[in-house]
Amino acid sequence: MTAIAFPPPPPCPQAETLRLEVRDFLAAELAGRTPRQRAESWNGYDRDFSRKMGQRGWIGMTWPKRYGGHERSALERYVVLEEMLAAGAPVNMHWIADRQSGPLLLRAGTEAQRSAILPRIAAGECGFCIGMSEPDSGSDLASVRTRAAPVQGGFLVNGTKLWTSGAHLADYMILFCRTGPGERHEGTSQLLVDLKHTKGLSIRPVRALSGEHHFNEVVFTDAFLPEDAVIGQLGQGWQQVTSELAYERSGPERFLSSFQVVVELLRAAGPAPSERVAVAVGRLAAHMIALRRMSRSVAGMLQQGGNPALEAALVKEVGNTLEQEIPEIVRLLLEAEPEADGADQLAAVLGHTMLHIPSFSLRGGTREVLRGMIARGLGLR
Repeated sequence: MTAIAFPPPPPCPQAETLRLEVRDFLAAELAGRTPRQRAESWNGYDRDFSRKMGQRGWIGMTWPKRYGGHERSALERYVVLEEMLAAGAPVNMHWIADRQSGPLLLRAGTEAQRSAILPRIAAGECGFCIGMSEPDSGSDLASVRTRAAPVQGGFLVNGTKLWTSGAHLADYMILFCRTGPGERHEGTSQLLVDLKHTKGLSIRPVRALSGEHHFNEVVFTDAFLPEDAVIGQLGQGWQQVTSELAYERSGPERFLSSFQVVVELLRAAGPAPSERVAVAVGRLAAHMIALRRMSRSVAGMLQQGGNPALEAALVKEVGNTLEQEIPEIVRLLLEAEPEADGADQLAAVLGHTMLHIPSFSLRGGTREVLRGMIARGLGLR
């Protein structure tokens, strides 16, 4: 059996200095944000807040300065991410663009794409969504059926994308589709879609159990995309999209989505918790510390130019399991009942989180697909 290693990331004293700066910023900016609002985690959307982060230099932190970046380390960026999530900051507007769409354009985009779009992302002015999943396909990306057929001057796109988070609010989509012949991994490409100006596409809401609108169905009907919409090389979409997933699956958002529930547990338990509560909190803390260590290790690998897709999948799988278990653990400990619109803070946070936890193991790849990847990586299948 093959072992999966999570080497320690390199030391970064600048990151801890930055942490104090971020905490001061958040204390001022989020002073009026309720626990229920903080429980939205990285689904919280606020363009003004994203602009303020851009002004601070906290978006595109690792990117070259010529594209609006700040050439800071991946571990400094990690500090900003985890502090934002722990505080329940509304980071959704720029989250996907900063996490994976911008890095993809840096690696594979044209100079025109990079120059036009990356500075806008870094300024907190431009949001992205991911056009990967499709109906009847789940997380089996290789079964993609959306097709971009070559025509004079570009492509005509037909097909449907599903579970597309934030498409109704985003400025661009990175579309994974078929542009040539071949089965499974062959003949796929990634295209840049201007969601505000492309004709022939419609965006329809897919509402969560709570009634909230985060997911979407995006339908392309003879939508024309110009030749310069291609990202990287035609036919190399599979290689590009799989490397992109390491960014999507490994961050602290994969184990901190339920963090506000833990905050409310500590608040309700007070300074002298029962032994039962103290033991449970200790176990939760141990799990989070281990996951943080794994996640920071992946950040270090990415900083050194690696492609830790397998390690990222493991972070997401273990992290999703924990953050889905946390609300039920808290319910049993405190005999609290969820009430999303209730006046009690703990009940409101529990209610909101429990309505959203089914999606935690879907976004970024379903549990079944990830476990298959991990099993292959370990040599078990």
